[in-house]
Amino acid sequence: MILSLIVWIPIIGALIISTCPGEITPNQARQGAISTFWGLVVVTVVAIAQYDPTQAGWQLVESVDWIPGLGLGYRLGVDGLSFPLLVLNTLLVGVAIYCTKRETPRHRFYYTMILLLTSGVAGAFVAKDLLLFFLFYELELIPLYFLIAIWGGDRRGYAATKFLIYTALSGILILAAFLGLAASTGFASFSYDVLQDFTAGQGGGAIAASSQLILLVLILIGFGIKTPLVPLHTWLPDAHVQASTPISVLLAGVLLKLGTYGLLRFGLQLFPAAWHEIAPILALWATISVLYGSFAAISQGIALGDMKKMVAYSSVGHMGFILLAAAAATPESLMGAEYQMVAHGLISGLLFLLVGIIYKKTGTRELSVLGGLFNPERGLPLIGILMIMGVMASSGIPGMAGFVAEFLIFQGSFSVFPVYTLASMLGTGLTAVYFLILINRTFLGRLGGRTSNLPAVTWSERTPAIALAVPIVLFGLIPQWLVLWSDSSTGAIATLLQTVN
Repeated sequence: MILSLIVWIPIIGALIISTCPGEITPNQARQGAISTFWGLVVVTVVAIAQYDPTQAGWQLVESVDWIPGLGLGYRLGVDGLSFPLLVLNTLLVGVAIYCTKRETPRHRFYYTMILLLTSGVAGAFVAKDLLLFFLFYELELIPLYFLIAIWGGDRRGYAATKFLIYTALSGILILAAFLGLAASTGFASFSYDVLQDFTAGQGGGAIAASSQLILLVLILIGFGIKTPLVPLHTWLPDAHVQASTPISVLLAGVLLKLGTYGLLRFGLQLFPAAWHEIAPILALWATISVLYGSFAAISQGIALGDMKKMVAYSSVGHMGFILLAAAAATPESLMGAEYQMVAHGLISGLLFLLVGIIYKKTGTRELSVLGGLFNPERGLPLIGILMIMGVMASSGIPGMAGFVAEFLIFQGSFSVFPVYTLASMLGTGLTAVYFLILINRTFLGRLGGRTSNLPAVTWSERTPAIALAVPIVLFGLIPQWLVLWSDSSTGAIATLLQTVN
């Protein structure tokens, strides 16, 4: 029951914090959330010990009939596609809790929502039943809405409502695709394994090609909103700018990965034949997202705008790399897609965390105001060092996790889509451009005006950032530590696509 514990421990922690009788202080609520996190860490470590990375199929499987009449079951499992993301979710919720202000208003509700969000994401990554996945996918929607709407910036209501509308539409499209797929089997089951066999023609008769294409388009749009891909991305910059730092860390670090995970799990794997037919269109879509996200981030830098919005647009571009890799669907590109999901989760989490610290110390995120923060006496030199590390990783500099991910993606995709791959590689160069603008405007030059004599960065603020920086370097120097966990599964996915076609 390891996977059930990973899903339900945060829910139990949320119930205890929210229903504990009497008044509890912000520190007590925080300690309750931290205790829940460390309980989750223990169970995650046990799962790591039990997981066999050499196996390509499902592991740690749990299966219980829930509503047999509807073909609905409580089915959980992980493989090399989902397991690294599950571990990433555990790490990032700890970072989010530790970087939360100690005197957070409405503290009970805040930590309850954080833990429910964690449970929803974990449940989506381990669900082996399509309707169960949908329930967890929708579960994370409500906590994130409240976390933005209550603890966000001045326009938090607008950003939260926009996020809610977009994500609700995403859920409707995904549910329609799932119901349509189940209907083609006579609603015999919503089990992932049963439906995958059926779409591959191993269950007594495959679904018609035209029907597969319609269902795949619904899934692509639904998960494309969550990823997000251009032009379905407009909710993301607003959500990031208005969200608090811990929520931005979770949003960029792991919530966006529900979109890319869904594309691979429910798009490529359930509809391999239809995926192969429209792969060139997907590669073009990916390239547009990469270049648009890069140029949008550059425009923020040229206009000396919001640092947070610049980093948000960079996420749009980097998610495009994953779609390009999935469109190519070679063993190397799919391994790169998995690596990019984990690497981007760590890198974007670090960047948003550092932007949050800068805002806390200076009171602004505007590039037109900031400058000279490398000043060793009155600035933020350590934050500058970590920021340079983060932007180097995001730009694909060798020795960082981002380089390994992009190298695998480009190597695996070039033989299939050489033009789109070269165009996407341009996005990597553009990443260096806009992040150089950010570093130059924020940390170089003279320190003065409203950004002088800044408060020192405490160890409680440094520690979460260091916890993200360390694996970014380790996975860049020793990529086998991450490749090992997913190589068998991504290779099996690539073989599936080749077999069908």
